Amino acid sequence: MERTAVNPWPWSLELGYNQGEIVSGQTRTLYCAGQTAMSGDGEPRHEGDMEAQLALSLDNLEAVLGEAGMSLANLVRLNVYTTDVDLLFRHYGVLASRLGAAGVAPTTTMLGVTRLAIPTLMVEVEGTAVA
Repeated sequence: MERTAVNPWPWSLELGYNQGEIVSGQTRTLYCAGQTAMSGDGEPRHEGDMEAQLALSLDNLEAVLGEAGMSLANLVRLNVYTTDVDLLFRHYGVLASRLGAAGVAPTTTMLGVTRLAIPTLMVEVEGTAVA
C-alpha cells in the first residue's frame, strides 16, 4: 500500500492530520465502528474525565485494529465526535501523541454533538484503516 498526503496548506500538519490522502495498491479496508470509553464488559468508564475517556476510546480502536492485524499506522480516516469540543481540545494531545507515535496523520473530522449513545460518554472515535 502506498499513501500520499494531500495538503494544499501546511497548518493541518501542526494539528496532526492531512487534508487528504491518496491510497493506492490497497489490499484490505477495515471500517471501524465508533469506539468509546467502554470496558471489555460493555460498561462505560471514566465519567466526567475527557482525557481518560479519549485514551480508552483509542485503546478500544487499537484493539479492533489489532484484531484485524492492523494498527493505528493503518488509519487513513478518523472521525471524532464529542459532546464538548473545547474540553476535547484541551486534551487533544492524547490523540495527537498516539497518532504521532504511530507515524500517521489520517484525514480527520471532529464534530460537536448533543450527546452520544450513553449520556456519560463524552468522546467517540471511528476510523477507516487500509492494509
